[in-house]
Amino acid sequence: MSRPTRYVEHVMGLPISLALRGRHTDDAAARAAWVEVMGVLREVDRVFSTYRADSAISRLGRGEVGLEGCPPEVAEVLALGATAERESGGAFSVRLPAAGGGTVLDPSGVVKGWAVDRAAAPIRDLADTDFCLSAGGDLTCRTLDAAGAPWRIGVEDPADPGRVLAVVPVFTGAVATSGTTHRGQHLVDARTARPPSGVASVTVVAGSLTWADIDATAAYAHGPEAAHWLETRPGRSGLVVWDDGTTTVVAPVLQTADRHP
Repeated sequence: MSRPTRYVEHVMGLPISLALRGRHTDDAAARAAWVEVMGVLREVDRVFSTYRADSAISRLGRGEVGLEGCPPEVAEVLALGATAERESGGAFSVRLPAAGGGTVLDPSGVVKGWAVDRAAAPIRDLADTDFCLSAGGDLTCRTLDAAGAPWRIGVEDPADPGRVLAVVPVFTGAVATSGTTHRGQHLVDARTARPPSGVASVTVVAGSLTWADIDATAAYAHGPEAAHWLETRPGRSGLVVWDDGTTTVVAPVLQTADRHP
């Protein structure tokens, strides 16, 4: 099989990359789909960026507009956040503790996976074409031929990001990792307003990137209970890396990197 054709740009403060293999890789249809992908992600950034004072989510958080004054996708994201908060027992929330007390509206734990799932629509419309779309290392993939090669997704070692700790073979599905290696300590257990202890990273494999991303963050927030909580999630698999370097596999989906260089 020929090597995939790749596209890369930056938006939402992240590298966005697309790998295509099959009928449409470097033709007009593929390039048009890529333009649409980036257009969707730029619009998501305009609406949801917590770093932009003029974004809808920032204005909603400051009380300058109500939900009815925001684009309809804001309500969709907040509804996902409410479901995630309920199903995580409150460890995950889109309302995070603020430095001076109270809470701040920050749906970032929902938005990235949801946005990439949403942006992948024009690629899914490419006939006879496999794809792997990544945002900062969180990916959604499709393989049309069940006898074809899976996408092989590396899971980095949080203690040594240059080292691949494990490999996830994915035909069609999504992989997301939550941790603090690249962004520093920015994740908290919403129940305690404190960073969780004991856990270094959580990688989740699921049918959609929306829920892979949410559940990776929610499991991380559970700290010592990360693996136990993830085991309760239907259709999820994953890898929890603990602070001491040991790992726990949730369902046998991972292959060691040593056996697959």
